[in-house]
Amino acid sequence: MRRLGVIVALGALLSMFAGVVTASPALARGPKWQFVPGQPFTLPADFCGFPIGVSFPVDREYIKLLKAADGSMTFLITGALTVTNTNLSSGKTITSNISGPGTATFFPDGSVTTEELGRGIYSLLPEDARRFGVPPVGLTAGPLTTSVDADGNLTSFSLQGHVLLDVCAALS
Repeated sequence: MRRLGVIVALGALLSMFAGVVTASPALARGPKWQFVPGQPFTLPADFCGFPIGVSFPVDREYIKLLKAADGSMTFLITGALTVTNTNLSSGKTITSNISGPGTATFFPDGSVTTEELGRGIYSLLPEDARRFGVPPVGLTAGPLTTSVDADGNLTSFSLQGHVLLDVCAALS
């Protein structure tokens, strides 16, 4: 169950990175900022008790890939991004600015660390949300760092900012 939450949360992030990774001939000339559109997806009911449709009405976010000698890959993320979350059971919708900037580092051992510096959004399974004392899906302001081990387990969630909005409560 925990792995499902991590996979869903990282799935959106990875879908944006897929275009950058497949653009490796361009990267051979040095890292360039690449536009990679976010794809709509559905967050399962495991998070809030109802499925949430996620889309990106404003998507002007750019990603740059940096490769390190140890085999790790860091994605730098910047630009404007707005997310719309829709309760698929009731139709209630909220739209939020989640323009970073941020980074995501994929290590050779399969672990991942993400850092968001501005506004962001996260999704945690209820047991992880309880463990870290935050709502399962939240809109944040300020630095947020998360780490996931190679098995897909959330190992750290460090928010130096604050939760602006409990998305589950707002969509209920």
